[in-house]
Amino acid sequence: MSREGMASKDPDLRPGPEVVPEGAFYFPVENFIAPVELGFLLLPRFTLLAFSAAVDPLRIANQLSQKPLYRWTVLSENGQAVRSSSGMDVSVHGGLDALPKDLRLLVCSGNQGLGAAADATVAQIRKHARFGGKVGGICTGAATLARAGLLLDRNFTMHWENQPAFLESYPDLIPSQKRFEIDGDLWTCGGGAAATEMMLSIIQRDYGRDFAIVVSDMCLNYGELAPGAGQRSSLARALSTRNAKLVQVVQAMYHNIEEPVSFHDLSQITGMSRRQMERHFKQFLGESPMAAYRNIRLDRARALVVETEMTVAEIATACGFNSIGVFARHYKERFGSSPSAHQKSKQKD
Repeated sequence: MSREGMASKDPDLRPGPEVVPEGAFYFPVENFIAPVELGFLLLPRFTLLAFSAAVDPLRIANQLSQKPLYRWTVLSENGQAVRSSSGMDVSVHGGLDALPKDLRLLVCSGNQGLGAAADATVAQIRKHARFGGKVGGICTGAATLARAGLLLDRNFTMHWENQPAFLESYPDLIPSQKRFEIDGDLWTCGGGAAATEMMLSIIQRDYGRDFAIVVSDMCLNYGELAPGAGQRSSLARALSTRNAKLVQVVQAMYHNIEEPVSFHDLSQITGMSRRQMERHFKQFLGESPMAAYRNIRLDRARALVVETEMTVAEIATACGFNSIGVFARHYKERFGSSPSAHQKSKQKD
């Protein structure tokens, strides 16, 4: 049995240390096999925000589980510290001279994405991919992958600001307008918050939606700034109460979004009466079970607005709303804009 990126046995590359900091919050993970190994290649004038936004969800996942679920090695072209676009120097673990083929290499660059990597670096990345290495790009990292000839017939993206210049050089390679793309073994994102969202998607793939939701809450991540939304999801708040029955109810809500279950069914699942349920939700979550369930479905709807091309009607149905009007009204109350307005805003990005 194997998991992608199990710890490399290549003695030439010095892997980064296991980072498993202690925290006040704990979420057990049972299906851990071995650390997923990632390599971050920092190119000159890389975007510090995008790099840190990709790394910190991994650190939080380790912290929450108290296991080294993810392990990362930070690299540069020559093994020396790299200056970011903000003028800060970031030290690295090593250079590109000894890349094990099972290390996923994520290229991090900034505004000068097309010319950020030296020709020798592009050749090394091409060789890495030819011998089975997996690759990805953060912010404008996809531009270096294009130079290496690795994007033909693939779905990929990069920061919208740099797409016009990229298309001038590569008119046959059309970047996606999505915030991130996962096309098989190819991971790319537009940087910033999109780097966090991409990693959360990977964490969900590896360890399930519940765990990814809690990591997202620790990141205070909602895909956009939403002042009207609470800082933590219902699941994270329920978990922090250590109330097993309350956690069971909230998890049942997350698992039954398209076809919401009745409060009678929730009572049957947990053995709590509706009156007990109302009291627990008010005491620990500060809202009624009905409001909590509706907000869980609305949060899923917001993710579908951001990440898919589904229509408002399709999203309403997928999130358990029988009326588009009711769905749109509650959505606007929670997020400040209607779902259709958010879709139009996304199309402009």
